[in-house]
Formats: sequence, structure tokens, C-alpha cells
Amino acid sequence: MTMDDRAKRIVDTAVALAERDGYQAVRLRDVAATAQVALGTVYKRFASKEEILIAALEQESEKLVAKIGKKPVPGADAQERVRFVFNALTKGLLRRPNLAKALVRSLASGDPNITERVASFHALITAMVMAAIRGEAAGAVGEWGGDVDERERTIASILQNVWFASFVGWAGGLHDVPQVLADVDKATELLLVE
Repeated sequence: MTMDDRAKRIVDTAVALAERDGYQAVRLRDVAATAQVALGTVYKRFASKEEILIAALEQESEKLVAKIGKKPVPGADAQERVRFVFNALTKGLLRRPNLAKALVRSLASGDPNITERVASFHALITAMVMAAIRGEAAGAVGEWGGDVDERERTIASILQNVWFASFVGWAGGLHDVPQVLADVDKATELLLVE
């Protein structure tokens, strides 16, 4: 998503509020006041706080792909490479736990204004996992065309869904981060039998 300076300021402000005080702190009126823009300016660019937070997630995703996507994912086999990707995703999100919880809440909100962008995020994660399975660089992942192995796509999609569901559980206080990673590890073992 390409953003103008005001939109970036709005997103950065929402991130700071979420990071400090969580999802509930991202009220559009407070975002506008803190970003020093009119409330109408916020609404011109974003329909909801979920949309602002998804824009922040897109920025974080771009940073992650830039960081780990330049060369093939490290690991001796597909299982190790997939674990590396999910560890990197989890570690990246947990640098700022309040923001991570707000992002998860936004992703799971069901807001129809962000459906396409949520689907795009899930597709990005699935594509990164597919690159790890293949031993390719995650940054080379674009749109996977007709050469995609359907089994790989299915496995990557299932693993991404397990990770996301576990992350929702973490955000809701059901379990800790080691459990998120353990869930993904177990699913990886079951699905990527060498």
C-alpha cells in the first residue's frame, strides 16, 4: 500500500498508541489528535482503526520480507526452514506485544473493509512458507503461478492457519508463545514428513 505523508503519520500514531496501551487505545479521535490531523483526514484515508492497523501490519510484513527474504531460508530440510520462517514471524511480532495483540485483533475482526488486505497478508505468509518448503528465497515470492505444486500450497496454507490460530490464542491469553511455536512445530512434523 502506497501512503502519503499524512497517512503514514496516522499509521505511525496508531502503532504508538497500540504499542503503549493496546487495541482499545486506538480510537480514531485520539489518533487524529495525536497525529495532528483532522478527524475527517483520518476517515478519508481509513474507514476504521482495523484498517489503520492492517496498514501497519503490511509495513511490518514488508520489513520482514526485506530482512529474511534476500536469500534462501536457512535449514537442512523443509521442516527446519519452515520452523525458521515461523520463528522469525513470531519473534518479529513479539518485539512489541501490545501492538501484536492489536494486529491480531484487527486481522480477526471480520471488518469487510479489510477482507482483501487480510487475505493478502495470509497469502504472503503462505507464499513465504512455500518458499521455505522449496528452499527458495522468500523475497522472490510474488504471485505463485500455475507451476505451484498443489500439495505444497495446501501444506503451507494449513501451517499458516495453525500459526495464526495459535497466535489468536496467545493474544487472548489462552497460552504462551512457546505453545504457539510448539503447535506449528507439531503440525510441521506431521505435514512435512521426509
